[in-house]
Amino acid sequence: MCLKMYKKTLTVILFLASLSIGSTRAAEHADTLFLPVERLFERGVKYNLQLQADALETAMAHERTKTARTSRLPDLQIGLRGGYVGQPVVFQHGLSDPTHPETPDWSQNYAIDFTQPLYEGGRIRYSIRQADMEKQVAELQQLSDEAEVKLSLLNQYMNLFSLFKQHEVLSRNIEESEIRLHDIRRMKKEGLITNNDVLRSEMQLTNDRLSLQETENSIALVSQQLNILLGQDETLLLKPDTTLLYRSVALSDYDEYIEQAYTNDPAMKLLKKQTELAENGVRLNKAAYLPVVSLYASNTLARPLSRTMADMYNNTWNVGLSVSYPLSSLFKENHRIKESKLQVSLRKNEESQKQQNIRIEVRTAYLRHKEALLQVEALKLSVRQAEENYRIMQNRYMNQLAILTDLLDANSVRLNVELQLTTARTRVIYTYYQLLKACGRI
Repeated sequence: MCLKMYKKTLTVILFLASLSIGSTRAAEHADTLFLPVERLFERGVKYNLQLQADALETAMAHERTKTARTSRLPDLQIGLRGGYVGQPVVFQHGLSDPTHPETPDWSQNYAIDFTQPLYEGGRIRYSIRQADMEKQVAELQQLSDEAEVKLSLLNQYMNLFSLFKQHEVLSRNIEESEIRLHDIRRMKKEGLITNNDVLRSEMQLTNDRLSLQETENSIALVSQQLNILLGQDETLLLKPDTTLLYRSVALSDYDEYIEQAYTNDPAMKLLKKQTELAENGVRLNKAAYLPVVSLYASNTLARPLSRTMADMYNNTWNVGLSVSYPLSSLFKENHRIKESKLQVSLRKNEESQKQQNIRIEVRTAYLRHKEALLQVEALKLSVRQAEENYRIMQNRYMNQLAILTDLLDANSVRLNVELQLTTARTRVIYTYYQLLKACGRI
């Protein structure tokens, strides 16, 4: 009965192992692409749909600035009118004795009108300034979104780091497990151990192979997600730049990061520009109180004569200065100006809120980064200890001084600590870029 169960278990193990080996070979034959972090950011920014929308918004704002500047140019109109002239009726005495004088049947009117604005209380100047500020706001919004996109891409990129390191650790662990299984089978033949140790070792090896297959599938999935975002062939397997994990990252003083964030953070710049835009809106609304002065000129060629209705052309022209003052603005614009002043106060309040958030974000990223650095140093020691513990347990097991459970537990501890070290290294990089983002440096 035990022999049948052993054969059945062995068959399942070999079948699952063949699936894992097939998956590994398929992954080995897949096209791979080395992807450094600089290229990740470059292509991520280029192909991100949100940033493309921001670029369109910026282009539209640029066109609005050109449109605003055209308000300085004169207005020029050309008019042409032609029509049928109805029969006029002239009453000689009150409403009696009507007569019907001879008049031409058709009328024509050709006119050219020219108007040049000279002074509009600053409306044109402030409108142009508003368009320029809206363009700068669109550009700053694009920079702010770009930083978010880069950090999001980096998060997935860090997942690749962890998965590749996990693949490396599992592959090495499988090789060692195969060697250990060979030794255990030899010891079983020599009668030193029972068949139970062989079965447990085979099951552990199968679990490791299944974990390796799962890791390879995860690498393929994360690669596909990144490839889609980067505008690349989604079947490529991306290979991250693992040297990034071992680059030394020096920390500056905390106050320096705060100062950099206040100065460079795109979101902070965006809020400041929106405050300037609101202040410009106050001046634009106040311009409604001021008069409008413009130069005008026109020339009209018409027939028939309007007074005598004689069928002759009449050419007239005039040049003058137009001045108008909107008295209704004295009672119509008060509330609009108050609203625009409140808008300025609201924007300044948002600036203060952002400064508070910046201090929180920078402090959090700063401490988490220091924490990750310390964690890496602690886990380096743990890895050395786990390696030594595994070596001791392996020697003891081979000399029949320990049971297989102790050896497998030591191997599991070693595996977990190595993976934790990789996670800690990736966290160092990610928290550093979080700190850079909080300071407006990516």
